[in-house]
Amino acid sequence: MAECHPLSLGFSPCPNDTYIFNGLVHKHVQPQLVRFAEPVLEDVETLNEWALRGCLDVTKLSFHALGHVLPHYALLGSGAALGRGCGPLLITGKGRVPRDLGRWTIAIPGRLTTAALLLQLYHPACANLVVMRFDRIMEAILRGEVDGGVIIHESRFTYQGLGLQCVQDLGEWWETSTGLPLPLGCIVARRSLSVEARDDISAAIAASIDWAASHPGEALPYIRHYSQEMDSEVVTSHIDLYVNAFSRDLGEEGLCAVRELLRRGRAIGLFSRDDELL
Repeated sequence: MAECHPLSLGFSPCPNDTYIFNGLVHKHVQPQLVRFAEPVLEDVETLNEWALRGCLDVTKLSFHALGHVLPHYALLGSGAALGRGCGPLLITGKGRVPRDLGRWTIAIPGRLTTAALLLQLYHPACANLVVMRFDRIMEAILRGEVDGGVIIHESRFTYQGLGLQCVQDLGEWWETSTGLPLPLGCIVARRSLSVEARDDISAAIAASIDWAASHPGEALPYIRHYSQEMDSEVVTSHIDLYVNAFSRDLGEEGLCAVRELLRRGRAIGLFSRDDELL
């Protein structure tokens, strides 16, 4: 049965999300059973916080946040950022010796981001954490406001040009310790929506990815309108890194990686329940 009212939709202004949703937003592809209201584009940590309050029907989330909202939201099989060689980086100023990390003041791009969870899993003694927007972290390190920071998004491609150095690639650590790809972000829908509606939404997102792949360059004006980093090479590198086969379909390997991340989060006391993902 079709949903009778437009569903609210939120995703981030990052190039991978605007690339994925461009076809859907501009009605090059459309779901069969549901309609969407005008989408809301917000930083992923804002979307994480909103999900705790159940603000949106369909939304982008960090996989860390997913562990907190599973009673109310179900993971969709498409639209995810999950892969290899794409993890957050723990960085510091050039020449800084990475000793006694537990005593460092470290900036994180949001308390519910997967980046924050990975830092906790990698080095549990890191307790002096400062939450700030992802696009402020490198500047804060350069100013000496913090000892280090966990960077995500476009910052992965620009930090070296600012004279900063990587202490630990947290994605590489995850892949080495688990043998699995790294789950970063996902799309979820309210569990109150019918299974048919959720499947319809997931299929439409996959179709939007297919449309983008078959129309290279047509999404670029939309992507550049929202991107924090306007350099075309950086935007292209960002999309190539975060949009892959897992984005179209998580598959069994992707689901295995998500379950392992949530299992480890429960092991350190972050999540109290083991709800079904889908």
